[in-house]
Amino acid sequence: MLVFLGVAKGDAEQEVCWLVDKILNLRVFEDDNGKMNLSLCDTSGELMVVSQFTLVADLRKGRRPSFEEAASPDDAKRLYELFVRLAREKGVEVKAGVFGETMVVELQNDGPVTLILEAPLQEILE
Repeated sequence: MLVFLGVAKGDAEQEVCWLVDKILNLRVFEDDNGKMNLSLCDTSGELMVVSQFTLVADLRKGRRPSFEEAASPDDAKRLYELFVRLAREKGVEVKAGVFGETMVVELQNDGPVTLILEAPLQEILE
């Protein structure tokens, strides 16, 4: 599973913990009946995590993306590294990109599943 992780201003450890648990347990892989019933943990799958501040871009005004809502590099790196560490602590094989570096990521999408997931603080606190 490939995760592009964008960190916004105000994101904290709570959101990271929630995202790790949610992503590792999402039932997005097919079972023997072709139903999406299996999670990454169920399949002993691997995770690739790539930092991606551009996911936080605001495209509503003008023709140039605004990255005003992206977390500072220090905060984003800390939360990115926390995400990777927590996923590994759950027993998942994790490959991680190099934070802040330009990387070439090649994806062969096997199936129709591409999801956007945000960790709303209200849901975490409930």
